[in-house]
Amino acid sequence: MVKVAILHEGKSDKSLDNEILKLLLTKLELNINQVEFFGFGTKSNFFKKDNPKYNRLTLQIEEESINKVLFVVDADYRENDSIYGGLENTTNELNNIINELSLSCISDIYITCDPLKDEGYLESLLLASIPQKQKECIETFLNCSDFESKENHKAILNQIYTKAYPNAPYDFSHKNFDDLKQKLINLFN
Repeated sequence: MVKVAILHEGKSDKSLDNEILKLLLTKLELNINQVEFFGFGTKSNFFKKDNPKYNRLTLQIEEESINKVLFVVDADYRENDSIYGGLENTTNELNNIINELSLSCISDIYITCDPLKDEGYLESLLLASIPQKQKECIETFLNCSDFESKENHKAILNQIYTKAYPNAPYDFSHKNFDDLKQKLINLFN
């Protein structure tokens, strides 16, 4: 069976990225069994041409067991990383590595961020998809709290989001998910 590959941040079995992608695939009624997930850990690992995950991916492509690839990577913030931060920088650098690996003809990219700011991460996309009143509540809490660390911000935001809205945590019908849903559908066409 020919599979498609989804490369994402975090672990390939226990990360928010992986969870959201699997939930979306299920919602779209796409066959998860045809997907090979590659968890790259941190974003910087995507930009290392000699990453062992790329070796495994390339081998599977050469063996024709994988025929399409989708990169799902956080935009992060330009102010924190002038090379890889922000939507434009992340897109440019991913395209560079995709070209270096000769994967451009079978690859696509989806950058997770707040679509209005072109910065952020998956949690920013999730926050941007909830009703304004709920979003303001979470932002007000974060602003008046003493949470300062950027690394903790993602985890804190996700915990607040899932605790506050446990019954309907992700609104995949929101327009902010349309592009990602289409890219997932395209993997199977």
